[in-house]
Amino acid sequence: MAVVNEPDNTPLPGTVFTPRQVRVLKIAVIVMGLLLVGGFAFVLAAIVYQASKGEQSSTPSGEEAVAAELHIPKDCTRVRLNSGRRSERKRSSLTPAWLASASA
Repeated sequence: MAVVNEPDNTPLPGTVFTPRQVRVLKIAVIVMGLLLVGGFAFVLAAIVYQASKGEQSSTPSGEEAVAAELHIPKDCTRVRLNSGRRSERKRSSLTPAWLASASA
């Protein structure tokens, strides 16, 4: 009669883990470390690739881009965006001098 070999489920001395659990944990830590290092290398490579393209876009930046995208008229002093609606405040004779000079 053959004796069935049962797995050794006795924990290692000083731990609660069996040798099989320790082996699986080591593999999991190595795989996660490789994924972390690989992801970091991928991010660095993407940054270097984007920086080395050397193409300058012809799109305006800053306030020019916002004004172009929203079609803000030149005589507008303030624009408030509320719930997708745009309200403009135009210069008039009632505009205080300090406000008119600050936005000009």
